[in-house]
Amino acid sequence: MTDSSWLGDGAPWLASPHAFATHVRARLAQGEPRPAVGPSDYDLNGGVPPDPAGLKAAAVLIPVVARAQLMVLLTKRTATLARHAGQIAFPGGRVDPDDASAEAAALREAQEEIGLDPKLVTVLGALDTYRSGTGYAITPLIGLIDGVPSLTLSDGEVEDAFEVPLPFLLAPANLKVHSRVWQGAERQYYAIGFGERYIWGVTAGIIANMQKRLG
Repeated sequence: MTDSSWLGDGAPWLASPHAFATHVRARLAQGEPRPAVGPSDYDLNGGVPPDPAGLKAAAVLIPVVARAQLMVLLTKRTATLARHAGQIAFPGGRVDPDDASAEAAALREAQEEIGLDPKLVTVLGALDTYRSGTGYAITPLIGLIDGVPSLTLSDGEVEDAFEVPLPFLLAPANLKVHSRVWQGAERQYYAIGFGERYIWGVTAGIIANMQKRLG
């Protein structure tokens, strides 16, 4: 039985992978992500997000593992990377010229980063495009993984892969607004604490949008 206690009794669609897939497809029936109204790093700080057309295209996969309780697979980037070292992230990256679509890019990156077989993933839909302060327009795709995946982490890129209960990530009470000084100014950002894990920045911003779109 799925533990949806973080969400109370109002989420029967988390009771099974089938119910989850049906709910997500219905909620994301628009098909294409909505870049003009989508979330961004600027939302909590009063800034104006840039036009997505001027940003580099990227895509991430939100892998939902069909266990007894639905789980979300996340990665921790290695501490030696030039960008976002040590941060928790969804598997993903830039959309390459050879990628047929954002979905193809997300599945390719997930296979390269953690060895996730694309054949195990059923993509259910895309959340709104997320505009990052580092110049990317990110398409987050929710994918349901059939069975327990066998993973191989990319040496030098991914330090760890771990799972968080989906109901925990979807509970609004677990999403906090934190702040820190960056480049001489105080900046606010979303953050989620899960045990010793600290999920923040773009990843937490995408989760905030997932709460809004699926709730």
